Amino acid sequence: MEIIQTQIPGLLIIKPRVFSDERGYFYESWNQESFSKNGIKTNFVQDNQSLSQKGVLRGLHFQNPPHAQAKLVRVIQGAVLDVAVDIRTGSPTYGKHVSIELTAENHLQFFIPEGFAHGFLTLKDNTIFSYKCSAYYHKASEGCILWNDPDLAIAWNTDHPTLSDKDLEGNKFRTFTSLF
Repeated sequence: MEIIQTQIPGLLIIKPRVFSDERGYFYESWNQESFSKNGIKTNFVQDNQSLSQKGVLRGLHFQNPPHAQAKLVRVIQGAVLDVAVDIRTGSPTYGKHVSIELTAENHLQFFIPEGFAHGFLTLKDNTIFSYKCSAYYHKASEGCILWNDPDLAIAWNTDHPTLSDKDLEGNKFRTFTSLF
């Protein structure tokens, strides 16, 4: 596997080694020993999966400490624009974000450590999105930042995504209080 550093320390793109032939392909999406040797020593405790149609936007979500989550995300079918925003108080990249296109074809994975808000926009119908989490879901600790907050200037390339009520009511970045 290849680990690719992004412009924000800690946010990593993982390019697995894919073995393809006429039957299809095979790759290891998670191997604790290999990831640990490459600096990802996170203990994952929960796997999640979602199915979304084109134009669905989920995010920008996070869980506050002590229930903060690191995530390892990938697309099994379809494509997403995946975004992570640094919400670590005092970080030199606080409020900055990294966007990456994850597809079933490119097999890329995105490692998002604790202290980041996360969201994605589906680019194709019937997109299956999978993510490992380092902490269990804890409703009382969850937070949401408004997906289209102008202070974040995220280029989602859509004006009218399909959103949940929670995502429609996300906090403005300027008024949200980070506990990281």
